[in-house]
Amino acid sequence: MSVVQHAPSFDQHEAAGIARSLFDVSGTTHALPSERDQNFRIETTGGQAFVLKIANALESRELLDAQTQALEHITARSTRVLCPRVVKTVDGLAVAHAEGPDGRQYLVRMLIHLPGVPLATVKPRTAELMLDLGRFMGELDRALDGFDHVALHREFHWDVARAARVIHELREEIEPPERRHLVEDLLRRFESETAPALEKLRRVIIHGDANDHNVLVGGKPLLHNQTVAGILDFGDMIWSCLVCEPAVAVAYALLGEPDPLAVAAQVVSGYHQAQPLHEAEIAALWDLICMRLCMSVCHATHQRRLQPANEYLSISETPAWEALSRLHGIHPRLAHYSLRDACGLPACPDSTKVVEHVRRQADHVAPVIEPDVSREPVHVLDLSVASPLLSSRLLMAAGNEALTQAVFDEIKRAGKRVGIGRYDEVRALYSVAQFGIDASPTGERRTVHLGIDLFVPADRPVRAPIDGVVHTVHDNARRHDYGPVVILRHATGDGTRFFTLYGHLSRSSIDGLRAGAPIKAGDRIGSVGSPPTNGDWPPHVHFQIIVDLLDLGCDFPGVAAPSHRAVYLSLSPNPNLLLRVPDERVAASVASKEQTLAGRRQRIGPNLSIAYRTPLKIVRGLGVYLYDEGGRAYLDCVNNVAHVGHCHPQVVAAGQRQMALLNTNTRYLHDSIVEYARRLSEKLPEPLRVCFFLNSGSEANDLALRLARTATGRQDIITVDSAYHGHTQALIDVSPYKHDGPGGKGRPPYVHKVPMPDPYRGQFRGYSADSGLRYADHVQSTIEEVQAGGRGVAAFICESMMGCGGQIIFPDGFMGEAFRHVRASGGLCIADEVQTGFGRAGTHFWAFETQGVVPDIVTMGKPAGNGHPLAIVVTSRDIADRFANGMEYFNTFGGNAVSCEIGLAVLDVIERERLQENSRVVGSYLLDRLSALIPAYPVIGDVRGVGLFIGVELVLDQETRDPAGLHAAYVANRMRDLGVLVSTDGPDHNVLKIKPPIVFSKENADHLVNTLASVLYSAT
Repeated sequence: MSVVQHAPSFDQHEAAGIARSLFDVSGTTHALPSERDQNFRIETTGGQAFVLKIANALESRELLDAQTQALEHITARSTRVLCPRVVKTVDGLAVAHAEGPDGRQYLVRMLIHLPGVPLATVKPRTAELMLDLGRFMGELDRALDGFDHVALHREFHWDVARAARVIHELREEIEPPERRHLVEDLLRRFESETAPALEKLRRVIIHGDANDHNVLVGGKPLLHNQTVAGILDFGDMIWSCLVCEPAVAVAYALLGEPDPLAVAAQVVSGYHQAQPLHEAEIAALWDLICMRLCMSVCHATHQRRLQPANEYLSISETPAWEALSRLHGIHPRLAHYSLRDACGLPACPDSTKVVEHVRRQADHVAPVIEPDVSREPVHVLDLSVASPLLSSRLLMAAGNEALTQAVFDEIKRAGKRVGIGRYDEVRALYSVAQFGIDASPTGERRTVHLGIDLFVPADRPVRAPIDGVVHTVHDNARRHDYGPVVILRHATGDGTRFFTLYGHLSRSSIDGLRAGAPIKAGDRIGSVGSPPTNGDWPPHVHFQIIVDLLDLGCDFPGVAAPSHRAVYLSLSPNPNLLLRVPDERVAASVASKEQTLAGRRQRIGPNLSIAYRTPLKIVRGLGVYLYDEGGRAYLDCVNNVAHVGHCHPQVVAAGQRQMALLNTNTRYLHDSIVEYARRLSEKLPEPLRVCFFLNSGSEANDLALRLARTATGRQDIITVDSAYHGHTQALIDVSPYKHDGPGGKGRPPYVHKVPMPDPYRGQFRGYSADSGLRYADHVQSTIEEVQAGGRGVAAFICESMMGCGGQIIFPDGFMGEAFRHVRASGGLCIADEVQTGFGRAGTHFWAFETQGVVPDIVTMGKPAGNGHPLAIVVTSRDIADRFANGMEYFNTFGGNAVSCEIGLAVLDVIERERLQENSRVVGSYLLDRLSALIPAYPVIGDVRGVGLFIGVELVLDQETRDPAGLHAAYVANRMRDLGVLVSTDGPDHNVLKIKPPIVFSKENADHLVNTLASVLYSAT
C-alpha cells in the first residue's frame, strides 16, 4: 500500500528534457497532480498539448503495456473520443526508459492531451450530464469488450469486488469511532447480501477509476451543452465485475450532491442504455457504490497517515464521508428499486406477484367500510394541486374545519354517502401551513398520494378486506401522514409478504389490537377517527397496499415525491384491487407536461413564446408561489400581473359574487363602474378624473394614442428607445423593443425615438438632475425636427419606469423636463403605468409620482385586476371632451361589473394589507441585499430599482460593462431549476428582472438572494 514512497521526483526542466529527447516534443511544461506517478502537461508553440507520464518505480512494464494496448483497442473500436491517444517515441516505442535524479530507471509514456475540465470542478452536475457520464462509461466498456491482458488479472487494492478485504485491513485506522462504525455497518451488509453473489456476475476488463478527477467534461454550462469529453488514467484497469464500472462512476458523481439516489439513477440509466446490465448486477450495484466510497475513505486515512503533507491523497475524503453519511440513511432496497426503475425494469420485483395474488382474492374480499364501495356509487373527489374544490381561501385557512366542511359538503351535493380521495393524485394539501418552498435539500415536496382515501363520518367501522396478521399498531396523533394507524401483514401463495395500511383511525378503537394477532377478512380493526386525534384531517380512512415496508413500519410514506413516483407506485400498487370501486377515476389521470407541450406546438401559433429552457406546466397559483403539475412550489419573483398575490381570496370572491349576480356591458347602468372610477380618481392628482375602461394594457395604450391624436389633431408620437407599449399595430409602431427587434420593420415616419435615459450604460451616467435634463434635451431636439418638417407632436409616450428596457429607473428630472418640452409644443404627455402602477413603487402609488410629474393621460393594466383582464385610461375632462367628437367609444367587455368589482377588491387589499408600504420596506431590503452581492460576484454590474421593481444587470467586466446575456439566461434557467422564477430583459437580455407580487416578504427576498448567490457562484 506504500507505493507512493517510490514515486518519481523529476522537476519540470528534467521532464521537458525527456519529452524533447524521447518524443521530439518541446514546449511549456507544467506538473499535474498524481497519487503514485508524475504527470506533466506540455504545450507546444503550435497549440498542441501532450501529457508526459513517468511511472512509479515499482510499476510493471506489463501493466503499462496493457494500458497502451487498451488505449489503442478503444481508439480503434469507438467513433466517439473516449480516451487519450498514444504518442510513440522517435524510435517507435510506446513505453521508454528515463533515468531519474535518484539514479533509478523509470518507465515513460506520452499521450495526446484531452481537452476538458475535471468533473470535480463542474457545478451544477445536471441530470443531463450525469446521464451522459453513465452513457460514456457504458460506451467505454463496450469499446473494451473483447480486450484482455494477463497483467490485468491481478489482485489490486482498488478493485471494488475485493472491497471487504481492503476495508478489513484498513478500517482500524479510521477515527473517530462513529465513522468507523458507519463503514463497518455498510461492510456487514455487503458481506452478507452482495459479496457471495459476485462470483456469478460477468467479469471483464474495466477502467475501474472513473473518479471525478479522471473524468473530463467539455462544453460550457452557460450554453447547457456540457458532456463527458474523455477519461484519463488507465492505471487502475482490472479484470473484475463489469458492474464495478458504473459503481465507481456513481460513487464519485454523487459527491457533494443533495440527492445521491437521484444522481445514481441518472448515471446508471445512461450506462444501461449503452451497456445493458443484468438484474443480478443491478441488485449488487448499490452495495458496490457504498463499498467504493468506504474504500476511498479507508485509503485516504491510510495514505494521510503515511504522507500527511500530500493534500492530493485525501482530496476526496471530506465529500466522501458526507456522501457515505447520506447513503447510509437510504434503505438499500429502496436504492435497489430506484436503480431497477432507472434501467427500465419494474421497480419492485415482487409487485407483480402481489398484484396477481390480490386479484385472485376478488371473490373473498370483505368491504373495508360500510357502505361497501364496490356496490354503492361513490363521489370521486378532486384533491389535486389543481383542484377547484381547494380554493385559495381554504388553502390559506388555518385548521381543519374549512377543509372538512368543503369535502363533506361536496359529497352531500353529489348525493353520495362516501367520498373517494384518488390514488396517484398529486396534492398540495400536505403541510398547508408551509404551503411554499419545501425544506428538503432538493426543494421537492412529497405530493403523490399512494393510497385511496375513504371519506365517511367519524366512528364508522374499518374492517380487514382479507385474512392477515396484525403487523403494527401505532398511536401517534402527531403523525400528520396517518394519525393513528394499523398495518396488517399478508402473504401470497409462495410466502411473499405484503401489507395493508389503515390510517387516520380513532385512537380508542385500536387499543385492543396487538402485533401478531390473527385477523380474518371482515374483522373490525378500528374505526374512522375525527380531528384532531386522527392527524387533524377530515374524517376518513387512508387505505394503502404496500409490497415492501422497507423496515419503516408506520413511517412508510403515504405520499411520495414526484421524482420517486414510479418507485413508490411500484411499492404501493393501486389499492382499488381490494376496494373494487367500479369508477375508474379512483386513479388520477392528467395530461403530462410533454402531452401539453405537444398539443400546444400542434395547435398554437409558434411565435407564442414559452419561458425557460425546460418549460414549466403551472397548474396553481397561491400568494407568491406557482405550482407545477408535480406540486412543486416556485417562488414567483417576476409575475407583476398577480399584483396582490396569486388567487387572492378576497379578489377571487369578489369576482365570484358579481359573476353570479350580473355581468353585462356599459350600455346598462351599474354602480360598480362609477364606484371604481371614483376610487381610482382619488388615487390620482388633478386633473386626472375621467376614466375609460378596457381589457388590457395594449388596449389602454392604443386608446391613449387615439385620445392624444384626436385632442391635438396631430399624428406624430415621440417614444423612448427600447420601450414596449403593447401588441396592436399602433403600439408596435411606437415600441422600439418590437419594431427594431426580430421580425420588426422599423419605426414608421410619424414615430420618433429618443435615447433611453439609462443611468448605468447610457450616454449620460448617473441619476443626477443634470443627467435627466441632458436626456430630456433629446426630446426637445426631436420636437424641433418634427416642427422643421411642418408637423407637430401629438404626444410623448413614456413608461414611468422601463421594463423591457432593462428595469430602468430614470435620472432625476427627466420626465418633468421632457413633459415641459412636449407641452410647450402643444403635445400631450402619456404615462404608461401598465407595469408599474398600484403601489409597486412603494414610496408612491404611481411610478410617475417619483419623477414629480402629472401626465395628461395615464394608462393602467396588468395589476389592476390581479390577473383578471382589466385596464384603464384616465385623463382630464378637457381631453375627454375633445375625444367626444361624435364617434362612439364602446368596448363590449371594458367596465363590466365583474371586472370593476375585482378592481375594487384589488384596491381594498392594497389598502387593508398596507401593500404599498410592504413594497417600500421589502423592496428597500431586497435592494440592499442584492447590492451586497456586487463585491463577491463581479458579474453583477448594477443593481437598481424602486420598491419591488428591480433589475440586476450582469456584465462580463465591471469596467467595460460588456453585457453578459448568456450569463443572465443561464442564471434565470438555473434558478428555475432551484424553484425561484426570475426572467431577463433589456436590449442585450442581460438584466434579471424582479417584479414579484407586492405581498413579497423579507423571507421571500432572502430566499431569492440566497438562491441567486449560489447560482452566480456556479455561473462564474
